[in-house]
Amino acid sequence: MNAPLTEHPPTAAEELDHQRAAIAALGHELRALVDATVRTAAPAEALHRMAGEVRRLTGQLTGRRRLRAEIPAVDEFPGGVRMYSPVTGPGSALAPPMRVTPDGDGVVGHCTLGIAHEGPPGYVHGGMSAMLLDELMGWACYAAGTPAMTVSLRTRYHRPVPLETPLRVHARVAGTEDRKIFVAGAISTEEERSTELVTADAVFVSPDPDRARALFPERSP
Repeated sequence: MNAPLTEHPPTAAEELDHQRAAIAALGHELRALVDATVRTAAPAEALHRMAGEVRRLTGQLTGRRRLRAEIPAVDEFPGGVRMYSPVTGPGSALAPPMRVTPDGDGVVGHCTLGIAHEGPPGYVHGGMSAMLLDELMGWACYAAGTPAMTVSLRTRYHRPVPLETPLRVHARVAGTEDRKIFVAGAISTEEERSTELVTADAVFVSPDPDRARALFPERSP
C-alpha cells in the first residue's frame, strides 16, 4: 500500500511569487481597462453605469492600506523589483510596464506606450519620455554599484515619440565626481535604434548615510 502524499506548506519564496503573480495579473487588467476608457466613445449612460461598477469593485479591495512611505513587502528596494512603479511596475495601471535588462556599458528598457500616455495626437507626452529616462538612469546608477537619486535632468526632444510602437530606452553612467553620478540616456524605436528621438543627461547623487536613513527609515540598518 502506498503511503499518502504529504502536502508541504508553500515556502516564503513561493508565497512571494504567488503574490507578485496576482498583483501583475490585476495590473494587466487595469491597464486594459485604462486603455479601453481613453479610447471609448460610449454614451454618457454607459459611462455612468461603468463608473458604478468600478466603484463597486474598488470597494472589494478591503483590509489594511499601505502608508505613504511604506515599502511594499513584495518589493526589493533599492535596485530590485518595484511592483507598483509607474514605469516598470507590472502591478501599476499607469506603467507600460518597461522591462529592464543589462546592456553592455549600461541598461536598456523595452516598452510600448499606449493612448493613455498621449500628448500630441498619435505621439507620446513629453513628460512620459522624461519619466522613462529618469527611471532607467536610476537603474544605470544601481547597475554601476551606486544607488542614487536625481538632482537634475535635462531632456532634448529631437523627434516626436510614436505611440503603440515598441521603444528602446538606453542609459549609462558617463562619469562620477565624489557622490555625483553623471548619466546619459536616449529613446529610440526598436526598429530604428540609431535614430535618437529623445536624449537626456542627468546628475544623480548617492545620499550620505544620515540622509538615506532620513529618507528611507525602513531600510536603515
